[in-house]
Amino acid sequence: MFQVIARYFFFFSAIFFLHSCDQNAVFEKNISIPDHKWDMTNILRLETEISDTSSPHNIYINVRNGSGYEYSNLFLFMTTITPKGLVAHDTLELTLADDRGKWLGSGSGDVWDNRILFKRNFKFPEAGLWHFELQQAMRINPLPQVMDAGMRIERAEAP
Repeated sequence: MFQVIARYFFFFSAIFFLHSCDQNAVFEKNISIPDHKWDMTNILRLETEISDTSSPHNIYINVRNGSGYEYSNLFLFMTTITPKGLVAHDTLELTLADDRGKWLGSGSGDVWDNRILFKRNFKFPEAGLWHFELQQAMRINPLPQVMDAGMRIERAEAP
């Protein structure tokens, strides 16, 4: 009986700890890339409901790559569609490794996770359902060694 209670206590303690560590997160979703080869036609579509238009937010692009990824950067096309249907297009260059080839993300061995700032202190101008699309824009198609990609939106820390 004690073991059952201890397991439940540990389980709920872990959930509480993990939840409390990430209180600033508003949205985070990563999408797996089939066979770790990102084809240009595979546009990753993400959407989230935004209700807070008064607080600043930081928006990040997440990328998980294998150590066999042959480049130090990753170019992406990003499309943002507001709840009213306004469309914005951005071309992003994400730096994944330094000039000496050392991976910048967290990880070790064969897998590296990157969270790269896209917009700092961004205030969403309107509440509602926001749509985001990520498309790889490298000259190689399909692009090997990209395992998944996505976004994170979090409340910005007070200055």
